Amino acid sequence: MAPRAQPRSAAEWDGAGPPAVLLLHGQPGSAADWDGVVQRLGARAAAIAIDRPGWDGVHRAADLEGNARAAIAALDARGVRRAVIVGHSLGGAIAAWLAATHPERVTALVLAAAAANQASLYPVDRWLAAHFVGDIAGGVAMAGVGLALTVPWLRRRVSAATGIAESYLVDAGRAALRPDAWRAYAGEQRTLVRELPHLEQRLGSIAAPTTVIAGARDRIVPVRAASELSGQIPGARLVVADHAGHLLPQRRPQLLTDAILAALPAPAPTARGG
Repeated sequence: MAPRAQPRSAAEWDGAGPPAVLLLHGQPGSAADWDGVVQRLGARAAAIAIDRPGWDGVHRAADLEGNARAAIAALDARGVRRAVIVGHSLGGAIAAWLAATHPERVTALVLAAAAANQASLYPVDRWLAAHFVGDIAGGVAMAGVGLALTVPWLRRRVSAATGIAESYLVDAGRAALRPDAWRAYAGEQRTLVRELPHLEQRLGSIAAPTTVIAGARDRIVPVRAASELSGQIPGARLVVADHAGHLLPQRRPQLLTDAILAALPAPAPTARGG
């Protein structure tokens, strides 16, 4: 799937156009997760939402550095040198890795329900990362969700209960039924368990201004993990959204839009004539 938005020309990124924002989805997920945010940003930012490796229907799932390279390639393809990097869930870990290892590409960070430290892991995450058993369990879970979302009346009920567009649920259900998506899910579970300790060691080196956002009712990444993460990144600001769960891009797009707009670089002052 192609990125959701692109600048008109590379020259726009030299100050003549809106600042760039790169949006990294979680696991499972797609660029469509950010549609509500992209629509709200409008012309105030040039939003680039990509399908990450493993979820793009082309590439295999990648580790944190592999995902960071894919993110940089998306920026390079559009002539973007620096961008505000926004990551949700596992996408938050990738955003943090990018800021720690490629700081010259990052203007600011917005980490939403980010699985970016070991406090974000539950015992079930380690179980799902196990070879064979975890592969089967993850595949069964995703196939079950995918099949459920093919049932129109059930899909409508989910849409009504969550506020998530039914069209999004249709696409998500189809994606969940793909065997390559099951493999991507299992591979990224192993990445989380294997690489989060290494990411934690680098969090203290992040210099980009960072906003950490958590849902008070998040049952996937607990608030305590977000609170700890905000303390691990120097100067990070923590925002806890009442009555919000894990699916912040889909269910609280205005909250994320406001955080992104606050993180955008100020426009350069224009020279006055003498």
